[in-house]
Amino acid sequence: MENIQKLIPKDAQTVLVFFVNGKKITEPAPDPEWTLLWYLRRKLRLTGTKYGCGEGGCGACTVMLSQYNARDDKIKHIAVNACLTPVCAMHGLAVTTVEGIGSSQEKLHAVQERIAKSHGSQCGFCTPGIVMSMYALLRNKTKIQEKDIESAFQGNLCRCTGYRPIIEGFKTFVEAWETQYANGNKGNSCVMGEECCRNMKTNEAKSMLYDKSSFQPYDPTQEPIFPPELKINTTYQKEYLYFKGESVLWLRPQNLHDVLSIKKYYPHSKIVGGNSEIGVEMKFKKITYPILLSPSLITEMNFCSVTNKGVEIGSSTTLTEIAKFLRDVVTKNPGRFNIFEAITDMLHWFAGNQVRNVASLAGNIITASPISDLNPILMASNAVLNVYSMDKGQRQVVMNESFFKGYRRTVIEDQEILMSIEIPFTKESQFFKAYKQAKRKEDDISIVTAAFNITLKENSNVVEEATLCYGGMGPTTKCATKTSKAMQYLSWNQNMLNVVFENLLQEFDLDISVPGGMAEYRKSLCLSLFFRFYVDVFSKIQKYNGTTMPSQYLSAATEESTLSWKSSQYFEITDNNRKVSDSVGKPVPHMSAFKQACGEALYCDDIPHFEDELFLTLVFSTKTHAEIVSIDASKALSVPGVVAFLSALDLEDNRNKLGPIFKDEEIFASKVVTSRSCVVGAVIAKSESAARKGKDLVSVIYNALHPVIVTIEDAIAHKSYFSSPRVLKKGDVVDVFKNTKPNRIIGGHVRSGAQEHFYLETMSAFAIRREDELEIISSTQNPAEIGHLASQALGISNNKVVSKVKRLGGGFGGKETRATILAIPVAIASYKLKKPVRAILDRDEDMQATGYRHPCLIKYQATFDNDGRITAAKFEIYANAGNSMDISCSMMERIVMHLDNCYFIPNIDVEGYLCKTNMPSNTAFRGFGGPQAMFAAETLIRDVAAALGKDYEEIADLNLYREGHLTHFNQCLTYCTISRCWKECIESSNYWKRKKSVEEFNKCNRWKKKGISMLPTKYGISFQGDLLMQGGALVLIYTDGSVLISIGGIEMGQGLFTKMIQVASRVLEVDINKIHISEMATNTIPNSSPTAASMSSDIYGMAVVDACTTLTKRLEPYRIKNPTGTWEDWVMSAYLDRVHLSATGFYVAPKIEYNPETNTGNLFEYFTYGAACSEVLVDCLTGDHTVLRTDIVMDLGESLNPAIDIGQIEGAFTQGYGYYTIEEMVFSPTGELLSRGPGAYKIPGFSDIPKTFNVSLLKGAPNPRAVYSSKAVGEPPLFLAASVFFAIKEAIRSARVDAGVSREFTLDTPATCARIRMACEDEITKQVKPTITRNGKPWNVVA
Repeated sequence: MENIQKLIPKDAQTVLVFFVNGKKITEPAPDPEWTLLWYLRRKLRLTGTKYGCGEGGCGACTVMLSQYNARDDKIKHIAVNACLTPVCAMHGLAVTTVEGIGSSQEKLHAVQERIAKSHGSQCGFCTPGIVMSMYALLRNKTKIQEKDIESAFQGNLCRCTGYRPIIEGFKTFVEAWETQYANGNKGNSCVMGEECCRNMKTNEAKSMLYDKSSFQPYDPTQEPIFPPELKINTTYQKEYLYFKGESVLWLRPQNLHDVLSIKKYYPHSKIVGGNSEIGVEMKFKKITYPILLSPSLITEMNFCSVTNKGVEIGSSTTLTEIAKFLRDVVTKNPGRFNIFEAITDMLHWFAGNQVRNVASLAGNIITASPISDLNPILMASNAVLNVYSMDKGQRQVVMNESFFKGYRRTVIEDQEILMSIEIPFTKESQFFKAYKQAKRKEDDISIVTAAFNITLKENSNVVEEATLCYGGMGPTTKCATKTSKAMQYLSWNQNMLNVVFENLLQEFDLDISVPGGMAEYRKSLCLSLFFRFYVDVFSKIQKYNGTTMPSQYLSAATEESTLSWKSSQYFEITDNNRKVSDSVGKPVPHMSAFKQACGEALYCDDIPHFEDELFLTLVFSTKTHAEIVSIDASKALSVPGVVAFLSALDLEDNRNKLGPIFKDEEIFASKVVTSRSCVVGAVIAKSESAARKGKDLVSVIYNALHPVIVTIEDAIAHKSYFSSPRVLKKGDVVDVFKNTKPNRIIGGHVRSGAQEHFYLETMSAFAIRREDELEIISSTQNPAEIGHLASQALGISNNKVVSKVKRLGGGFGGKETRATILAIPVAIASYKLKKPVRAILDRDEDMQATGYRHPCLIKYQATFDNDGRITAAKFEIYANAGNSMDISCSMMERIVMHLDNCYFIPNIDVEGYLCKTNMPSNTAFRGFGGPQAMFAAETLIRDVAAALGKDYEEIADLNLYREGHLTHFNQCLTYCTISRCWKECIESSNYWKRKKSVEEFNKCNRWKKKGISMLPTKYGISFQGDLLMQGGALVLIYTDGSVLISIGGIEMGQGLFTKMIQVASRVLEVDINKIHISEMATNTIPNSSPTAASMSSDIYGMAVVDACTTLTKRLEPYRIKNPTGTWEDWVMSAYLDRVHLSATGFYVAPKIEYNPETNTGNLFEYFTYGAACSEVLVDCLTGDHTVLRTDIVMDLGESLNPAIDIGQIEGAFTQGYGYYTIEEMVFSPTGELLSRGPGAYKIPGFSDIPKTFNVSLLKGAPNPRAVYSSKAVGEPPLFLAASVFFAIKEAIRSARVDAGVSREFTLDTPATCARIRMACEDEITKQVKPTITRNGKPWNVVA
């Protein structure tokens, strides 16, 4: 490395200069390993830009880069992922973060205002990234269309909102709305159309979630100016850059010769474009590249041009620039652009917008990913690569079947660089198409990609040439050479199709052990995608075929059209002579929404750094079940900056304990590890980088133990359970079954997989010791437990430990108990070392260690009469609890109590088993067992309908609970609104008419099928135990009239703080702007219950009412004495009279009467009811589906805040939609999580939500058992997303009927594209299945 100095000019720039939010930044010693995100957060303290995943998959770190192009005299703006962007690449650029466009204290930018006012920010962690994606779009385009918004957000994820309010808020930037509506159109035409407020009745206009006309118009002339220095000083864009870090060099050569020279002497140096591949390799695979080369100044690598044969594209040209260039070429060269059109179509689905803005075509080629989106297209088109090296000069390489030498290896040599790619035009008789299949439509890696290039003889249907290429069918992109040759000189007809299928089946051998799994599905896709191409070509050359294709088959080739988003929200605001200050029931925006939109809202890792602060990383077990033989941290401790290593040796045995109910976990594993989530130790260092380097050097020797139990089936085979089964019995099931005819008994099972919480803020913690006291700030839903466990571990009293939470970036139950695995080691380290200590889990660590929704296997049998009325049922439940109990016993209780869903079952037997496995301890997740249980009930009801040959709707309605019914745990149902929700949903969704339309559509389409389904839900509201049904509040009134509230609950996006402020506004009769909640802290509210079970608004709402009522009574004499005075007058008068202006409030819920021994007494406070109808479109060839429409009716009593509640409904539905369809957790047979991070684990994105999404709150349904007649909302709506699952099943059933196979089949959740496709049995799947070999172990298992 020393000799490289000879290749670098003496005047090379070694100081990094760039601008951030208009301020010049000069970094004298930049380290090439620093990312822009790290620099913004750690160096500049701009914490609005968030860390969400570290791999460019969530968009939380989105910022805007701006660069002046002197040649065009234009400024280019792009959105990028700061977590992948090297800070060294920022030289001479301007960076804009969310803090740089607006402020809640001064002036909000229009983007920030609209997302906040339209209720598009809940937990707020994703909000800055979404704001910056929209901002970059506005800066780049003067005329915004809806499709631009869709494209701009392909790289952004949100786990809270369900996306609808974000879309609705930002649709107001569409040109028509902005010019006509916001700017005061006085004519009769409003772009809101029939939804214009002028067309609404008075009550309808009043019941709007927000007033769009209040938005400030967007004025692009008022944007911050581009730094003049970057326009005047052109040397920034010409300098040779030389930045030297501890392990890596960053070079930006000025010309091609410089690059070739470096590659000659240092052939393993890496050219960096978007850093989307190298950045991930360096971070997660721990690969070090000593020399990184930036090609941004090499003109020979940055261009696009049209040649007489086609186009030539510079290897460093970004994908966004390529797409724009090719779209222009297509419009100017009609009839010759098939390949270019295929590329632009593929680029639309390639990664997210932030990645496309910086990634290059060369990056796709050189990384040689076997699942590349673009390489099959380039190979099928015989693209020519222009390659250069210092010794060999220029040579041309054709991308054909010989190009890829092996996994991630090509024929391009290390010392060579790829200069450009030549892509040809197509001929008139040439047909070219490319297809991609992924788990999620947008921003997802491929499962299989295909590109087909055929040329027919002129004026005929005879194949002259054919090239079929696939990605995802082996370790490299594959050309099906045998099949391609077999097609030559064959006519384009059924015989040729048979030949292709026969050859493809032989050409691609897949075993069940193939990396990536899904062998049957992937091979089926090979045939299915070609069949799609076959139909497409056939439809275009029918005049040469002499025959026509049945019209039903043409749907195989039709592309799904883009549908506009539509939505409606119906709710009621009751006036009842309310006072002006009373905000209860109004759609008040989240109280932190504006701060969140500006990046000002602080989360745990945003806390300002202390000078002597240390960073902690956890050392997790690398084995699933093993004895710890030894732990050697000596190498870790030798790393500069590492100050300590903690393990079980640093704690007494009786203090090394964790567990919310049973202390069956260890803070640090002492002798045995029982899953890969076990913490072996912790490395503490002066910097995060030092801590992480140290962690990788800790040596642990294990002795493997057996058995390794991963799945539910493993546990059943080994009888590995935590305790005896939970048993519930009602009536005489044995007698009913004995006296029922066999044809009136059905049985089956449902299998549901794990689900990752994927809160955008990963687990984080901070602790600081002051004297003998300790303050802990962590991302937990249960700060009291953190404080309690920390005091136990340290051997100090609880009153010397203060546990705080400002807000969480999402929780969903995942931070109720599992936050302890990080927070407690941080607390121990801080106390022992007497230093502030910080920690944050990387996304892959968080996903591996913190547990999931419990996978479940539920077996059922049921008897029914001739009408379809259920007479008895038996259930066996097996839930994968993981390696410790956590709160799985409570989860099992909820499963047992929700097996009825909404149906009266007079006789029932239940046995519930908690499986003890070597998986991470599974934990609470929104719904907490309810979604698994109700899913079984809905499947059972549909089985009864199928057995009788009746409609599901008839059987469901027949069995629905009515007022006064007793549940299977003998609770009498009062204020039961299931039937109302059910009937209103049928009516509002126009269900029966649409069901007929679906049937007609299915008759006319063989390869696209629609499905529509209804279902109800009933969710019990209670902790199911008296202990946690309590809560406290503290209300302080200051002499200026401002009010500060403290409660025992935490804010995690659900709007708890906002609702409590609204409740206080009603009792105190004070405007909400005078009321504030700062944080949850255990030194103000002790012994609090976890913020969970959807109970917090009920509990703390009543506590706030209690405290505020006390204060109201104290102020009442001053109101009477001075009736014309103001609130401030009354407060000051009371203060002058020495009246106590603070009060505590406390609420204890009515005692639970339920007795599990006798199965009697009320268990739940009340129930939240709802119903949903969903319609889907399924592609039977690929398994893809689209949710066309969803209608929801929800009984939430009298909503405290309809905007927040509707947002919770939509968010829960979308999370449930992910659970039932696309969110698949993939585990190895040894228990290792294979789907770590957003690259492999897919939650719903913007394009996945229903294209029409209607939510209605049931009117006239008060709830006497909660604050101001409201109802809990967080968890109950999630199960309604199962309506999509069952709609998919209906679509599959139609396809199976067409294929002549049985209508009845089993579909496990999630209903992934692979499961859907393989359930749509046809001739393709029948041919494929026998060809899959079973020589190895399955690549993955279902936990």
